[in-house]
Amino acid sequence: MDAANKSVSEFVLLGLSNSWELQLFFFIVFSLFYVATMVGNSLIVITVIADSHLHSPMYFLLTNLSIIDMSLASFTTPKMIADYLTGHKTISFDGCITQIFFLHLFTGTEIILLMAMSLDRYIAICKPLRYTSVIRPWVCAALVVASWVVGVMHSMSQVIFALTLPFCGPNEVDSFFCDLPVVFQLACVDTYVLGLFMISTSGIIALSCFILLFNSYVIVFVTIKHHSSKGSSKALSTCTAHFIVVFMFFGPCIFIYMWPLNSFLTDKILSVFYTIFTPILNPVIYTLRNQEVKTAMRKLKKRLLNPNKTTPWHYF
Repeated sequence: MDAANKSVSEFVLLGLSNSWELQLFFFIVFSLFYVATMVGNSLIVITVIADSHLHSPMYFLLTNLSIIDMSLASFTTPKMIADYLTGHKTISFDGCITQIFFLHLFTGTEIILLMAMSLDRYIAICKPLRYTSVIRPWVCAALVVASWVVGVMHSMSQVIFALTLPFCGPNEVDSFFCDLPVVFQLACVDTYVLGLFMISTSGIIALSCFILLFNSYVIVFVTIKHHSSKGSSKALSTCTAHFIVVFMFFGPCIFIYMWPLNSFLTDKILSVFYTIFTPILNPVIYTLRNQEVKTAMRKLKKRLLNPNKTTPWHYF
């Protein structure tokens, strides 16, 4: 790190609003959302592990999605809640870089995992006879490992880029956490070139992945449309839930990173969406729309209420 970077030792997070009333409102809402996210996703993980009927590739990937969502919600939300309590809205330079690292780690990993989930549904619906030969346990494990490897590589590229930027004066981040679209505008260099870097490394990647996912789901929906059965209805419900998660996650990411010099207010709203609201979509959508998960949760509840009648748990 060069001397220019060392001139800024911390950043001031301006947050979402200076109004005391709004800050109290955000504190209550975000606290409730965070607790619900952690409880809901933890329940999915425990339910899938505890019920052998859910030991399938789709639920294995869903469990990993829950883990990532809990991680995504935890890298910034607890600090933001604490900031509202203490009024101390600063973050060290190293802490800011750490937030950038984890943000891109979890979002990059989730992007690849969502693509793996769409591949699972595509083969299950469009190539059902080849499903068991293609989507094997080791293939699912490899897809999960690959998603984390890609996430680490992507986040490292963003951190290395951030560490090369010279920060020599302004240190007010107009957001509630550190991310490159807002941090790089504080650098003492031409932001136009930096904006092009953001578009090429994050925006275009997110847009390309979304287009691939969108096309795969179009094919799946067309395939389902030509079948009229209970199984097809179940498949349609599952894929619709998957697509809702994909759209709600990719939409804000694409907008923020394709137009890194847009309105700070818009960025704030979209940032709240994919760091706080989106992680709770996983338990809400998959538990309320999936009969298998709801049945497994009821069985788990009976096990907990009647421990003497439980049977040994089986793991994936």
